[in-house]
Amino acid sequence: MELLDTHRRLLERWRDAMNLVGPGPLEEHYEDCASALRGPPPTGRWADLGSGAGFPGIPLAATFPELTVRLVDSRKKRCAFLRQVLSEAGMPATRVDVICARVEDLESGVWDGITARAFAPPTEVLGHAARLLVPGGTALLMLQQDQALPEVDGFEVFHVEHYTVHGRARRSVRLRRQA
Repeated sequence: MELLDTHRRLLERWRDAMNLVGPGPLEEHYEDCASALRGPPPTGRWADLGSGAGFPGIPLAATFPELTVRLVDSRKKRCAFLRQVLSEAGMPATRVDVICARVEDLESGVWDGITARAFAPPTEVLGHAARLLVPGGTALLMLQQDQALPEVDGFEVFHVEHYTVHGRARRSVRLRRQA
């Protein structure tokens, strides 16, 4: 878990200067990600859209070391932060790396999974997922408990994880892109 330890240490140091996360304990972000990642283990090549401070991409990579994870963000400052975390944690770029680009510029149809937390409304995330995912690929969305998840053609829900983080009801939803 050196990756998570390094992430926590650097996030605590850089959080205010770079506006990476809001006020409050950092542990809530890690708890949110750990709970959202329960369920069927992911496989393959994943992209964390709008990775920002590294949630949920860094916990995803730390929890499932067999994955290839790309942390995607268009803001250079956030990309620099993420690269520093990976460098200090000694993560090989072949396993976890940063793509400093807009989501629209990512290669289409090559990702086994995508995830997003506070990146865009679910419909927009799934619109990106339809282009980015291989057939059968997984979109993992982290949502407020009452946040609507509209039906989107070409996707089926296959796992929902309900949980609470510091009194707030949350859920993660995994959808499979149909062929």
